Amino acid sequence: MKLKVITLSLAIVALAACKQKNEKNHEGHHGDSPVAQTPAAENTATTSEKKGVFFVNIKEGDMVKSPVIVQMGINGMEVEPAGVKNEGKGHHHIIIDGAEIETGRPVAKNATHIHYGQGQTSDTLELTPGTHKLTLQFADGLHQSYGPEWSNTITIVVEK
Repeated sequence: MKLKVITLSLAIVALAACKQKNEKNHEGHHGDSPVAQTPAAENTATTSEKKGVFFVNIKEGDMVKSPVIVQMGINGMEVEPAGVKNEGKGHHHIIIDGAEIETGRPVAKNATHIHYGQGQTSDTLELTPGTHKLTLQFADGLHQSYGPEWSNTITIVVEK
């Protein structure tokens, strides 16, 4: 009996230590940083729903404060890291104050075109106060856009 209690206690301590380490690795990062990711399966819906990408936690017209936590979802394709082009798979990009990218065109990589090439499905964005247009764009493993049908644009207002 004592052995079972000790084993259970050690398991609980180990799990708590892993959780604390994981939480530290998710603080204050975005883009291609490996520490700003949510497992892709959490934000992938069933194929019976409408195909496309969507913002999970924010919607058109939301008033938010910076930093803005953004969660990205998809129906009809799978999220995977960049590097190899696989049919029906790819990764997210967020375009700040810009438009969707035409099919087959590469998504730029700069301060307003954020790549989630490690398969991330969440991020924290630092945005200035005011109105911002956020475009979620899905692209293949070579960062080539799947086009407007695999994008979703919303406008949000960042409060001071």
